[in-house]
Amino acid sequence: MSSEAGQHSPLYLGIDGGGSKCRVVIVDAADQLLGEGLGGPANPLRGMKVATDSILTATQQALQAAGMTFNDMSRLIAGAGLAGVNMPQYFQLFSEWQHPFAEFHLTSDLHTACIGAHKGEDGAVIIIGTGSCGLADVKGQCLDIGGHGFPYGDNGSGAWFGNQLVHHVLLHKDQIGAATLMTELLTSALGVSGALEIVSHFMHATPTVFARYAPLVFTAAEQGDQVAAEIIQAGARHIENIALRLFSLDPPRLALIGGLAYKVQPYLSAQVQALIVPAQAAPEFGAVWFARQRRARSQHEFLSVSNQ
Repeated sequence: MSSEAGQHSPLYLGIDGGGSKCRVVIVDAADQLLGEGLGGPANPLRGMKVATDSILTATQQALQAAGMTFNDMSRLIAGAGLAGVNMPQYFQLFSEWQHPFAEFHLTSDLHTACIGAHKGEDGAVIIIGTGSCGLADVKGQCLDIGGHGFPYGDNGSGAWFGNQLVHHVLLHKDQIGAATLMTELLTSALGVSGALEIVSHFMHATPTVFARYAPLVFTAAEQGDQVAAEIIQAGARHIENIALRLFSLDPPRLALIGGLAYKVQPYLSAQVQALIVPAQAAPEFGAVWFARQRRARSQHEFLSVSNQ
């Protein structure tokens, strides 16, 4: 990177911004990985400052790992797949962000996840992380499902499982719901015993906090807890319905990504599991390819206008 040619060659920043964390990569024109970084939540529903600070923190880490400085941020051609920008108002906010990059190409985290999972080929993806949503991209036609946000959406997600955990534990504590092993697991994890102490802990909890406790539902189910098993079955049905809706575009393959994907997958039908393939690349690399595609398209359009 010290040569004059290296100083002027394109550098791409791929941003995958979710409800829990923001991952970024910096690659060169040959897709060689130069640096990686990790920041906090990058969903603008959590606030623009939180989201942009997370992106910049992760980018600074990646620049440092690549042996570059803060000043090199202005060289980066950024592609950003962010949770929340499927909402027009948040897309507009981020489109108006006075970013420090050479270019900033914006789309949803779902879109870049699909691009990365299938390396730009036709396919579908379902994210089962802090939130839940799905997208199919087939023959230039896109269909996206879910991603409406917690608590009114995101069924089958980490936040949803965590919320269901708390809900059923409190019913058990009040002796108006079925006994469940989840009560012991949650109170032990929190270091509390009473219902009001549990309520106090989650009173102002973000989706990320609820998602942190989602694995306890699966731990209880694996030990034979019926209440936990019913929660998982309900969550899996929602993910199944997303998949079946995406299948209306007849995608040739489906990738499941996100921290809870491997936990939910065994509960899906044989029809859905038959199409599941491993993701070929992470969403942040999908964001790089998205930026490269958008840049090439912009240059082509510029040349077309110039030649008229």
